[in-house]
Amino acid sequence: MTINTVVWGENIHEHINETVRSIYPDGMHNTIADALNTNPEISATTATLQEPEHGLSQERLDKTDVLVWWGHKDHGAVQDEIVERVAKRVWEGMGLIVLHSGHFSKPFKRLMGTPCALKWREAGERERLWTINPRHPIAAGLPEHFELENEEMYGEQFSVPEPLETVFISWLQGGEVFRSGLTWRSGAGNIFYFRPGHETYPTYHDANVQKVISNSVKWAYNPVGALKSIHDAPNVPVDKALEPIEERGPKLHKAGEAGYR
Repeated sequence: MTINTVVWGENIHEHINETVRSIYPDGMHNTIADALNTNPEISATTATLQEPEHGLSQERLDKTDVLVWWGHKDHGAVQDEIVERVAKRVWEGMGLIVLHSGHFSKPFKRLMGTPCALKWREAGERERLWTINPRHPIAAGLPEHFELENEEMYGEQFSVPEPLETVFISWLQGGEVFRSGLTWRSGAGNIFYFRPGHETYPTYHDANVQKVISNSVKWAYNPVGALKSIHDAPNVPVDKALEPIEERGPKLHKAGEAGYR
């Protein structure tokens, strides 16, 4: 089994900010992909905002098992057509891992259907992540808690739908807390949001953070393939009903005719 994974990076800060460039000279997306590729079960490649179709052609997404997404400065530059393409593949069963400021990304907001807003502060605070669901696959091999010396603060309220599971909760040095590892199911697709990852800190070089992302890719993977039928809305004829019925009353559509969308 090889999990075909695409790490999508906005790839802007690395080119315009010297601090970010010094921490991630090859780009955050490549740092994340390189860490994933140390796991023999994962084959990770990258895509960026600047590529044609943002590196996410239909053909490529059809072959993608899990998509990892990091964006921040220019969420609005992501084409709506690509957003719908990503959402469709998640509904069909592709896994989606959304990192840090990707909470405001178009694909995440499309799939959550909520503002996905939160409090924030840039002050290089210590973050302590508590593993509150230690038997969850995403938490495999992780300690009860681990710390990042410098991070951006995110604070509640995090306006997302109630998650299926909460795997991590963060305490920030200024006193705020945040649900920092959350899961959902959207259609046939598994979604995981992981909070740490501000670009001016070396978060994606941290072994525990890399472990979380690797575990989440394996958790999000759906081995049974795409559920293409999830988009179908067939008009079932009377004579195909499981039990005999008699047609009664007026109707808008002829037998077998497609409905309104």
